[in-house]
Amino acid sequence: MNAIKNWLSDDGVFQQGLLRFQRVLAKVLAVAMVVVIIAATLQLLTVLAWEVAPAQFPFLVSELEMVLGQVLELLIAIEVLENITAYLKDHHIQVELVLATAITALARKIIVMPEPTAAVDKPLLVISLGVACLALCAAYWLIQRSRARIRSSSR
Repeated sequence: MNAIKNWLSDDGVFQQGLLRFQRVLAKVLAVAMVVVIIAATLQLLTVLAWEVAPAQFPFLVSELEMVLGQVLELLIAIEVLENITAYLKDHHIQVELVLATAITALARKIIVMPEPTAAVDKPLLVISLGVACLALCAAYWLIQRSRARIRSSSR
């Protein structure tokens, strides 16, 4: 019990323990993302082999949307894995990479948008996705611009 009390009272030791925990958790998440990426790739290959390949040419729009949605999901999973590995390497979150992942996820949502139902107001959904897209792109642009200014001022 004294060891726990000492560990909690010493800020340096406590912070080191938290950092170790974060690193272990990030590694576990990275391994989990690798498993998810492998499973998603196998699922995509299965869909291509069993559902799209036997279809009549040209493909049905719904089949193309399904495959494109799965490809974009796979890209998003890879970007999340990049976020985790970048965190493990540099021990800080790379905002540009997070924004790029969010933009990809938003693009996927727009591309494979479901048909409107009674519960979903499609015009409002399209407007909200457009506003979110503008906000994410503006944030990405501002970060790029500020980094360019920092680089030019350091020369």
